[in-house]
Order: sequence, then C-alpha cells, then structure tokens
Amino acid sequence: MKTISCQFEYKIYESIEELSVPDRELMLMAVEELKNAYAPYSNFHVGAAVRLNDQSVYIGSNQENASYPLCMCGERVALYNAAANKPFVPIESLAITIKNLSMIIDKPVSPCGACRQVISEYEFRHRQAIRILLKSDNDEVYVISSVNDLLPLGFNASFL
Repeated sequence: MKTISCQFEYKIYESIEELSVPDRELMLMAVEELKNAYAPYSNFHVGAAVRLNDQSVYIGSNQENASYPLCMCGERVALYNAAANKPFVPIESLAITIKNLSMIIDKPVSPCGACRQVISEYEFRHRQAIRILLKSDNDEVYVISSVNDLLPLGFNASFL
C-alpha cells in the first residue's frame, strides 16, 4: 500500500488594493454583478467575472429556482456566457465573490464541485490553467493558480 499526499499553495492578498490593476478591475466587476443575483431562497448571492486571453470580460450571477436542482451557480453562468460568445478564446482568470444576506462570511468561499468540474473542462479544452480569485465580506482575496488545485483527481475527456 502507498499513501499519497496532495497539497497546494495559493496567495492571500490582504486587500483588493494589493491586486494588479487588471485583477482588481475583474474582481470589482464580480462584486458589481452581485446585485444581479436572484437568490430568494438561500439569500446567498454570487457574482463572477471571467477574463479571456483577448482581455474581454463576461459576467454572471447565481440564479435560483424553486425547483432547486435547476439553480445555476454564478461561476457557471459567467463561464457559459464567455463560451457562448467566444468559444475559441481561452479563459485567463475567473473572479468570484459572495454575499450572504443572512450572515457575514469572513473568508472567501471556493466553487462548488459542479463549478470545479466545469472550470476543469475549460482548462482541459483550451489546454490552459485558469486563475481563480476568491473574495467574500472581508478584504482578503485568495488567488489559486488552477482548478486542479481544488479538484486534484478531476475527470476529463482523456478518460473517454
């Protein structure tokens, strides 16, 4: 038997002001997108912004439905928006922020499993890592180099 350990490094910026100008602008677009979230059941709003290699940006927010399985996460809305508009342009970065109207969340929240899988699909499709920036109610921003850090044993088309 073997035991294998899996770990990763990520960056923590104490403030959005520490980010590069392009990253700060992307995160501010995600923050602005929070207002478009439709979350009457959970009160958990997600705003996301995707920057492509050509520097175009696409946004998305979570959209809930009384039939919960039909809800769509903000990350996937932004990713699908980008892919529907520019399917052949690789994704450079994804900024995600959250706001829970019922409580304060003092640390960034990472994407759910379904969103991780979708991000992984786009990394595999374009053969390029997607940087993930995460922010919540506090000022900290986490920057993760690739979804492979969050989904180390991911599934992709190479298995099919």
